[in-house]
Amino acid sequence: MSMSNKYAWTWSVKPERLEQYVEMHLNPWPEIMEEHSRAGIRNYSIFQQGNQFFYCFECDDVEQAFRIIAESEPCQRWNAITSTMVEGSFDFNEPQPIVPMREVFYLK
Repeated sequence: MSMSNKYAWTWSVKPERLEQYVEMHLNPWPEIMEEHSRAGIRNYSIFQQGNQFFYCFECDDVEQAFRIIAESEPCQRWNAITSTMVEGSFDFNEPQPIVPMREVFYLK
């Protein structure tokens, strides 16, 4: 089976930070959007159910994308805020800040 260039993971947002987390993602900073595009991230979606969030995007070179995000000053500021809201971390300087989900099915 062929695989897609999709990358997905899940996270829980701390209940007391849920409203702020959603608000930030409903109104993202323009420079965050620009940096993700510059990193080659596209078709990025986040879905919510309660305090559980599912993230999915496409990218041809995720290692390079994460390097660009890690070095980006606007992304560092954003991630410093959002890391306090999730049970995990958006610190892309950590060895594995996001644990990817395994893709087991792909329909072209």
